[in-house]
Amino acid sequence: MTECINHVLVPGTFDPITYGHIDVVRRARRICPRVTVAVARSLGKNGVGTTFTLEERVDFARRALEGLDGVDVMPFDGLLVNLARQVGAGGVVKGLRAMTDFEYELQQADLNYRLDPSIESIFIMSSPEYSYLSSSAVREMASFGGDVTEFVPPCVADALHQRFNR
Repeated sequence: MTECINHVLVPGTFDPITYGHIDVVRRARRICPRVTVAVARSLGKNGVGTTFTLEERVDFARRALEGLDGVDVMPFDGLLVNLARQVGAGGVVKGLRAMTDFEYELQQADLNYRLDPSIESIFIMSSPEYSYLSSSAVREMASFGGDVTEFVPPCVADALHQRFNR
């Protein structure tokens, strides 16, 4: 008999965490009793560094997900399959907004499968209310002084305001 997956990772850069990310984590928790949000160091994301430090991004995620039973947050650096083995996660959950997300995530899933076929890739379609939302769009809006409070938790909105509106 095949074993059920009791623990999944929801990896990402979370620069910063948005309500779209939180929605994916909540939905992952509905299908699995234990979820670890794995915040990647990602020093070279899109050819540049992240807006927020790893420590800041972990803190934002912890604060944003506080009170969600069965959900924890941790930083990581290195291969995702190694982290999954280390924490005993049997699957990786990724949120998909559009076909472009699917193409990228399928490549990642295929590579992860080659590295460790025992770790399942699970895709969750974005809720329609968040299908347009991305961290990069939120950062860009904030950099131009836009109000991002409907897209991110208050701790993130405050940090973005401080970062871009000095």
